[in-house]
Amino acid sequence: MKHTNGTVEVITGPMFCGKSEELIRRLRRAAIAKQQIQVFKPGTDTRYQLDKVTSHSGYEFDALPLQSAELIPEHLEPETTVVGIDEAQFFDQAVISVVQELADRGIRVLVAGLDTDFRGEPFGPMPVLMALAERVDKLWAICLVCGEAASRTQRLINGQPARYDDPVIVVGASELYEARCRKHHLVPGK
Repeated sequence: MKHTNGTVEVITGPMFCGKSEELIRRLRRAAIAKQQIQVFKPGTDTRYQLDKVTSHSGYEFDALPLQSAELIPEHLEPETTVVGIDEAQFFDQAVISVVQELADRGIRVLVAGLDTDFRGEPFGPMPVLMALAERVDKLWAICLVCGEAASRTQRLINGQPARYDDPVIVVGASELYEARCRKHHLVPGK
């Protein structure tokens, strides 16, 4: 089924809030509706299987890893009506124009990614994608310190909060990161 209007839907929030799981849920619903789907992810996301979008809870969906968002149109099949992009914060700024181009062509574009980095600052292309989207769903995790709603991603180094001047991109999961509320999100040197 071809969409009459393209749309951009952004699923965002901190680590462990269910972004990839929600992306997979929407992709599965599109598959049930017999829509033609393609999913892309950055080649730098090597936490699980390279050729799948995988949630921390184990759900997965086939995906093509690419080193640059500019390569998405080259790999797009003519009959595709739904495009999923996971971990969009790791793509370069070109992902913004690619997403816009796809939506302008009548494709439903589902984008998942972190809205802020471990310092609590806007992450890569995500703020612009959120502003341009027709729909934005910001999910919350659970703070591992107090159990309240968590909107931040805390990076840990040897069990201690990472410093502000540490590298922004370090790929990892629960061994390096945890969800935190605003009160318990700590960034020494900020």
